[in-house]
Amino acid sequence: MKNYKKALIIPIWSAFLMLPFMGIMKAAIGGVIILAGFILFSVITKYAESDAGKKAYSGIHVRVNNIHSFIERPQIKKGAVLLILLLLIIMPAFMNNYYVDVLTIAGIYTVLALGLNIVVGLAGLLDLGYIAFYAVGAYSYGILNTEFGITFWPALIIGALLSALCGTMLGVITLRLRGDYLAIVTLGFLMIVHLILNNWDGLTHGPNGILGIDPPSLGGFTLSSPVHFYYLILLLAGLAVFVINRINNSRTGRAWIAMREDETAASAMGINVTYMKILAFALGASWAGLAGVFFAGRYAFISPESFNFFETVLVLSMVVLGGMGSITGVIIGAVLLIILPEVFRGFHDYRMLAFGGAMTLMMIFRPQGLIGNPRRKIELMPAKERI
Repeated sequence: MKNYKKALIIPIWSAFLMLPFMGIMKAAIGGVIILAGFILFSVITKYAESDAGKKAYSGIHVRVNNIHSFIERPQIKKGAVLLILLLLIIMPAFMNNYYVDVLTIAGIYTVLALGLNIVVGLAGLLDLGYIAFYAVGAYSYGILNTEFGITFWPALIIGALLSALCGTMLGVITLRLRGDYLAIVTLGFLMIVHLILNNWDGLTHGPNGILGIDPPSLGGFTLSSPVHFYYLILLLAGLAVFVINRINNSRTGRAWIAMREDETAASAMGINVTYMKILAFALGASWAGLAGVFFAGRYAFISPESFNFFETVLVLSMVVLGGMGSITGVIIGAVLLIILPEVFRGFHDYRMLAFGGAMTLMMIFRPQGLIGNPRRKIELMPAKERI
């Protein structure tokens, strides 16, 4: 009886919430679609609990395991990586500048998500102020270039180092904090940075931002076309994947995962938790700073509005959607959340509704993300339950 009440109350409540945005007819249609989804889910659940459903699930489980074993072969992995890399290299030849620019933005968010994955996915530290390091990198290049004439490549290193320094400071401040308290302090750090960017007119030019930032150049060649920036962010994203993957498979990565699972036990086993926390904040922030310098060089203009809390939520959603701790999953999450809104631009009025619904469904049916961390599966799941 309770299930039937829920099946009626949720669609009616959803239709009521959609009413101000979609009108009576579209809200009613949305409610009917949600009700149909509940009915379909109920039918599938009952079938799964029956003997025939269990037998079918067992067969699917075996097939999925066989596919997974095939994909996990080193030769197949290397071949897939080479194929994807080749596709990424040749894709701009078949696209116009608009789509190339969308892929460039996806590359920026991929680097950001990979950096946040170090802090949230590997070390287990909920950082809601991550986009502040992105702002530090962007403004460091903007100020150094417009005020002191420093070019892109030195600024790329300086921006990463300044962001890492800020990450180290935040890590030291939050050493004794965990969970919700850590999230609140990091969110406060983002608010402080945003206020500084808006109010320090002499340095950041306030809400007007910084104009006329020089694009990157190699010798006498200046990067100006969207294709040039696409290949540059592809190179930076590839570097991020390589470095973070190496760290993940090192003793440092194992120490982060141990700290994420049980900080007290990790400390008892000899892991320097203090150092590991600060290192996670510093390394994650350095990649955000790198992405920020690229962003400033690509668009030649930065303002505080580009570094608000919603950006942190978006990057964190990429990490959660793809799978915390999984490098492949984080990349897929970043690409999906940037490209899909552009594909469905005709439904822009409902994009946030669809986004919220998709994240809710993910948390209910696949909380580990699209591609969970393989090491975490091995640690936490019995062998017969791994997929």
